[in-house]
Amino acid sequence: MRFTPALFAHTEAVLSELLRSTFPADMVVSRYFRQNRELGHADRGFVAETVFTVLRRKRSLSARCGDDVTSRRLLLAALACVQGLNRRELDVVLNEVEGKWLAQAKAIKLEDLQPAVRCDLPDWLYEALVVQFGETEVQALAVGLNQSAPLDLRVNLLKAESRDVLARLLADGLAAEACPYSPIGIRLVGKPALSKYPLFIDGRIEVQDEGSQLLGFLLQPKRGEMVADFCAGAGGKTLLLGAMMRSQGRLYAFDVAEKRLAKLKPRLARSGLSNVHPVRIESENDIKIKRLAGKLDRVLVDAPCSGLGTLRRNPDLKWRQTPDSVAELTAKQGAILAAASGLVKKGGRLVYATCSLLDAENDAVVNAFLAAHPAFVALSAEEVFAKQEISINCGERLRLLPHRHGTDGFFAAVMERQ
Repeated sequence: MRFTPALFAHTEAVLSELLRSTFPADMVVSRYFRQNRELGHADRGFVAETVFTVLRRKRSLSARCGDDVTSRRLLLAALACVQGLNRRELDVVLNEVEGKWLAQAKAIKLEDLQPAVRCDLPDWLYEALVVQFGETEVQALAVGLNQSAPLDLRVNLLKAESRDVLARLLADGLAAEACPYSPIGIRLVGKPALSKYPLFIDGRIEVQDEGSQLLGFLLQPKRGEMVADFCAGAGGKTLLLGAMMRSQGRLYAFDVAEKRLAKLKPRLARSGLSNVHPVRIESENDIKIKRLAGKLDRVLVDAPCSGLGTLRRNPDLKWRQTPDSVAELTAKQGAILAAASGLVKKGGRLVYATCSLLDAENDAVVNAFLAAHPAFVALSAEEVFAKQEISINCGERLRLLPHRHGTDGFFAAVMERQ
């Protein structure tokens, strides 16, 4: 792929739209590509990666722009200072004034910037993370969050074995390796297009971050059980749970959004599962939930959250979320966890999970729940994994971080009804 003025113009157009849009970044980028079908795979990859680089590094790039923070200057700074394009390559789009400015922008040293600016985090988030992790760890965490996420696949146990899928991927010329923790995870190098790949079409593989896969092993559903994915969304974890149950038993996929559940249907058809029952609910207190009180063996609550653990994929979230929006979420999370716990029968398992980094959405929610529901006791996540021969040093509650584990940021607590 050659860097050209036309490619720069497309990238600038997408970035300008992103910076003023209230929609999620991936949605804005996808819509632009649908409207500009002449862009090839490599060009789309460049545009997407470049605009996401700006979103990830917006604070330090803005510092390089000085008083004139425009989408064009942010883009030029990202290309020169982060993506490493040289002056000769950039000359095709630079005017003389921009050339002088860019030389000054490149001369700015990151270590001279404020810590939160250097980490490309808003002040409130930087301060909250420093309280949790300490300054040195937050700097390493920020580096991890500002990387592009790898492409992880989950092997569908109903249709294939991990070793066979890995062998097929390698034979087809795709650079791939087994994930370090998930026994059914495969990590690809690069971002190959998979929508027309035979293993994807016939449902032997699904795209799913390794951290998300591990939540299934904490819930550990068995054949023939009654299980619920309480906040199913588009159903990535539902499909994982159904495959772990070998399509036997009954698996409810609850969600308040019809649109999200609709996205599950084609994936469900590919997966070969016949035990999944998608159910739209009005709220966590829906009568459909209450009818199942005390009947389920296992319930997963992957609660709606700030998503701050997924900044490698959704960097715009750090500029959208605020302390107020997090406070609203924590109230909702507590209510959802309490309602979902009513489904669990005696001896049954409840797993609460988020893709957030913040204690307010994680430990604080679980601690408040356990204090108010003495029938539930905490289990050690590390021991649950060890019994399945998954070796991961995580202690009582699962905490995954990109710079330590190579996954998105995840939290999970395992509980059992006595």
